[in-house]
Amino acid sequence: MRMLDSLPVRVLDDRYRDEVLAILDAAPLSNVFVSSRVHQAGLEPGRLGAQMWGYWRDGRLESLCYSGANLIPVNAGPDAIRAFADRARVQGRRCSSIVGPAGAVRELWGLLEPYWGHARAVRELQPVMATSRPSEFPVDPYVRRVRMEDFEVVYPACVAMFTEEVGVSPNAGDGGVLYRARVAELIRAGRAFARIEGGRVLFKAEIGAVTPHACQIQGVWVHPESRGRGLSEFGMASVVQMSLRDVAPAVSLYVNDFNVRARAAYLRVGFTEIDEFMSVLF
Repeated sequence: MRMLDSLPVRVLDDRYRDEVLAILDAAPLSNVFVSSRVHQAGLEPGRLGAQMWGYWRDGRLESLCYSGANLIPVNAGPDAIRAFADRARVQGRRCSSIVGPAGAVRELWGLLEPYWGHARAVRELQPVMATSRPSEFPVDPYVRRVRMEDFEVVYPACVAMFTEEVGVSPNAGDGGVLYRARVAELIRAGRAFARIEGGRVLFKAEIGAVTPHACQIQGVWVHPESRGRGLSEFGMASVVQMSLRDVAPAVSLYVNDFNVRARAAYLRVGFTEIDEFMSVLF
């Protein structure tokens, strides 16, 4: 037994990588973001850019909580949620959001709200959707991988999407330095896709996280003047096709429940709803 096994919650390091990945791989489509970070960086906080908290029961690692820019509970029952909430409350809010399985996030936020104060926005229900088959919907032949020479054309579309989705501009605070770096990183990795015509982005999407089991699409956006023409369905069919062929054996995403049009589009492309997330935004 490890010396610290009597502690119910503690910060994990690379000694626990296999145990952590076993927990994450039990639900690979829902846990793709956290799993991608562990696969890429391991568990040492300096490399991960976050802490991974582990909750023990009867000497066995049972639950996780990723604590970085996002606070994300994983496989966390009521006892683990209370333990994670205690640790988060003591250290103070360092995250810009709490996100994850709806029941766990709802319970975690209920324990933290009296100490952290009101959130800027609460997205109570966000269906998690996934597919492992190419879409039967026709692909858009004009959707392609974005290249770095497209950056100045694509970046304003990324800002517009982020601002529309989150409610604040990613250029606020540091002038967009970190967000520009993230967009460039995705482009260089071949994980940004767009239909560009006449120097304007009509459709775009990125793959934000990748594991050996799945990848997660984010940032789906259609230019306001081009909405209602089916570009999201054609574009997503293209992104799904390229993702399954080149990136991972399954594709996932999550969407706000009130975005009825987007949910319908994803269903038409072949996604099915497999889980429910909730997000609390600060």
